Amino acid sequence: MNRRELLLSAAAFTSVVRAGRLYAAPVQRRLLIVFMRGAYDAANVVLPAANEFYYRARPNIAVPRPGTGDNAALLLDEDWAIHPALKDSILPLYAKKQAAFVPFAGTDDTSRSHFETQDSIELGQDINGSRDFRSGFMSRLASVLQDRVWPISFTSQLPLIFRGPAVIPNMSLNTGAKPGIDSRQAALIASMYSQTDLAPAVSEGFQVEDEVYKSIAVEMQQASRGATSAKGFELEARRIARLMREKYNLGFVDVGGWDTHVNQGGASGYLANRLSELGKGLAGFADEMGPDWKNTVVVAISEFGRTFRENGNRGTDHGHGSVYWVLGGNIRGGRLAGDQVRVVEETLFQNRDFAVLNEYRAVLGGLFAQLYGLEGDSLDKVFPGAKPKDIGIV
Repeated sequence: MNRRELLLSAAAFTSVVRAGRLYAAPVQRRLLIVFMRGAYDAANVVLPAANEFYYRARPNIAVPRPGTGDNAALLLDEDWAIHPALKDSILPLYAKKQAAFVPFAGTDDTSRSHFETQDSIELGQDINGSRDFRSGFMSRLASVLQDRVWPISFTSQLPLIFRGPAVIPNMSLNTGAKPGIDSRQAALIASMYSQTDLAPAVSEGFQVEDEVYKSIAVEMQQASRGATSAKGFELEARRIARLMREKYNLGFVDVGGWDTHVNQGGASGYLANRLSELGKGLAGFADEMGPDWKNTVVVAISEFGRTFRENGNRGTDHGHGSVYWVLGGNIRGGRLAGDQVRVVEETLFQNRDFAVLNEYRAVLGGLFAQLYGLEGDSLDKVFPGAKPKDIGIV
């Protein structure tokens, strides 16, 4: 590694620290936002199983009716059912009232563009106004809460949702590899910055990386002694839980691979496999949080839903309304929350998609009001111009 590479690495590490020392999380409340990038097919995950229209619209990819076999959908209430891939992960949390779903959720952005709609959601700004790409809504939330939260993004790059004036740590935990810079190189970089304003940030950046790697290394050593090792997202989710249990209380992670235009499958297949992985990860996160799960809320979102009718490739195309997930050890779960409408052809948005009846800024604003006691000007700083909506989950 040459001097220029060392300097660039040092600059990168300044983005994974916050000014000052690392302290334990100052408040009990913990919030994790999970972004399912690619627009997951909500209608095959939390599905209107009591509705004949669902089965007519999806002759090849519909999940079998509840009670018709091992791969059948599982009832949540008299109208809705859940995909069988979530039987052993999310459904038990739902039964314990630690999971709830918000159907017909999303943004008023109707572009059906992954990138534009992801940007709209992460920015959290009025879509009819000008966009400030330097200001994501989780960064604004952290600024409003100030020293009450220690934020972190569990991603390789700082996402738009956390972009803002404050320095937010970011680090991906989906690998067990050693850091790209060893202790000798770290010491050299630190010496280069020792007489500059960046010295504390550089030093703390290496400290964060070293602590995270040591945590992962211990886990890997335990696995090599015969312990069962988690795989896929569950492994990452458990690592996230340990860090949020010990240090951070405002987190973000994204999970990709949800753009199912072709051969998405029904009770089994590509989408089912992705759901199984996600469900195990979120259940593993809840388990790893231990007693702190009662003070934790997880919100899983996606940029939009998908067409209610299947396409000619046994998949689904870009849609509008989605279904959000809310999990937590002390939420009022075990139900479908928010405004709803019976799913029939006449109630589809533009005769093709779930409508958006629960606008995401209003829903999240209502959650933040309950979680943190925010109101008035404080909430308006997070979601300018949005009216918070209390859907009664927290």
